[in-house]
Amino acid sequence: MPTTCAVIMGGGVGTRFWPRSREKFPKHLLRIAGKGTMIQDTVKRLDPLVPPRDVFIVTNRLQKPQLAKQLPHVPEENIIVEPVGRNTAPCIGLAALHVMRRDPEAVMVVLPADHRIVDEGEFRRVLAVAIETARESSSLLTIGIQPTHPETGYGYIQFVSERENDVPNYDKGVRRVKTFAEKPNLETAEQFLASGDFLWNSGMFVWKAATILQEIERSLPELSNELRKIESDIGTSRYQQTLETAYGIIRGISIDYGVMEKTPHVFVIPGSFGWNDLGSWDEVYRISGKDDCGNSITGTVIQKGTKNTYIYSPDKVVAVIGVEDLIIVNTDDALLVCKRGQSQEVKEISDYLKRKQMNEYL
Repeated sequence: MPTTCAVIMGGGVGTRFWPRSREKFPKHLLRIAGKGTMIQDTVKRLDPLVPPRDVFIVTNRLQKPQLAKQLPHVPEENIIVEPVGRNTAPCIGLAALHVMRRDPEAVMVVLPADHRIVDEGEFRRVLAVAIETARESSSLLTIGIQPTHPETGYGYIQFVSERENDVPNYDKGVRRVKTFAEKPNLETAEQFLASGDFLWNSGMFVWKAATILQEIERSLPELSNELRKIESDIGTSRYQQTLETAYGIIRGISIDYGVMEKTPHVFVIPGSFGWNDLGSWDEVYRISGKDDCGNSITGTVIQKGTKNTYIYSPDKVVAVIGVEDLIIVNTDDALLVCKRGQSQEVKEISDYLKRKQMNEYL
């Protein structure tokens, strides 16, 4: 039986979660909504489909030490360091090379490091169908999320709703992808929801490592050329230099745009397991427990006349009087106060700090 490996993309900064999320301790290395940190929960929920020894993490130099500390059961050699981030297609291609060294026939489950999933049993069931389909058909599969509301912050996947006998594991929920759609405006999102054949794009993929490398070669020949150079030097003293040289040439491109939208062999499996990408502080507030006034509070907070507000201040006393609909995040060296509904704009703070070269706050 071919090995099933997981590749977890864990090199981002999580700028929407400033001031808690920083370059060395980004969102996925923090405990935000689960029992462990987000990446610990991601690895744990894969058992028993993928044991830690078959988990690979793609990250950067700054985050590797903390990842190794948080994931002691993942072999350190499975933590792959990119010299610089180049979006998801190079990240996945590099990981596929390492997975192929483990097993040339391996099936590769690709997951972001920072998603929240409530029904882990149903998640594993859907993932098992995807793994079986990829193993038997050499298809490219993605997991789509059944939408619950007209969300404008996600991309969408439209699937073929008519029955197709040539779709592998159709009776287990596999559907052919008709098209990918970018993040829509509200009117379009409402139309997507009403049509019944659109899913949220979760950014989770399943395929054979060899298959995705073949598709990268077909759709992104320049990237494939650099990956071949890297592959020939994996395990040698030349690897690091070859890797850095290649990443100086590789251009950043997403796997969705670079590969998935260009190949006809793409299938989707609808999933409904309490998924959330926790893309902003507003989302954290939405899923958090609240008091009778709609407040979600972590830490010692003195409040009066405060409503519908998220307050995080575990180390300092905070007094909040007569406000509502705010996000308040208090850390050792920074304080965020934001109107609820505008927390997507927090990423602009990181851009400002970079422009002002205030690196101690990044």
